[in-house]
Amino acid sequence: MPRKPKRDFVDQKGLKDADVTALQQFSPPHEMPFNITKLGHVVLMVKDVQRSTDFYTKVLGFRISDVYPESMMPGKMVFLRFNHDHHGVALVGGSTREVANCELHHMAFQVETLDEVFHARAHLEKHNAPIEFTGRRRSGCQVAVEFRDPDGHVLEIYWDIDQVGPEEDARPADQWRPAVSLEDAIDNAPPGQDVTLADTSLRR
Repeated sequence: MPRKPKRDFVDQKGLKDADVTALQQFSPPHEMPFNITKLGHVVLMVKDVQRSTDFYTKVLGFRISDVYPESMMPGKMVFLRFNHDHHGVALVGGSTREVANCELHHMAFQVETLDEVFHARAHLEKHNAPIEFTGRRRSGCQVAVEFRDPDGHVLEIYWDIDQVGPEEDARPADQWRPAVSLEDAIDNAPPGQDVTLADTSLRR
């Protein structure tokens, strides 16, 4: 079984390895005939479509747009929305194998305030969702809670990912502030990230 990486470790030497810097040199051609603007939706195979629909509606607050019967999709298909798009996630029932989470590492969902991340942590705990991580990621610097759905897919609720323009460089690694709790994420913020809670009682 692979060793789990430490979330509060930044390998400054490893970031300069030749194979890592070579990967950083990839870029799109100057003349692209199209411009992708967002990730549209993700479709997940699940074992029990009713159980998973219950989780995504009751625990995450998604709304159902449409449902396909068996005659249209073996296992049924449920289209779920969390903004004005018809669906951001869809579930297809009938999966017969355990999720190894090897093809899809995780899916992440944005909230608009830091307070909501704290509320999400408490809400997920109340619903016994297995929480894998809370705190701040390294690259991107978003503050997040990571957890698993009933089939074992890893999900993330996050706030304030770094914004990077087309011709801009991302934040340098020496400004990353990894943290392994939401409280530590507040106490150890990167430059320019306002981690003021509207409701300070949310801290533990």
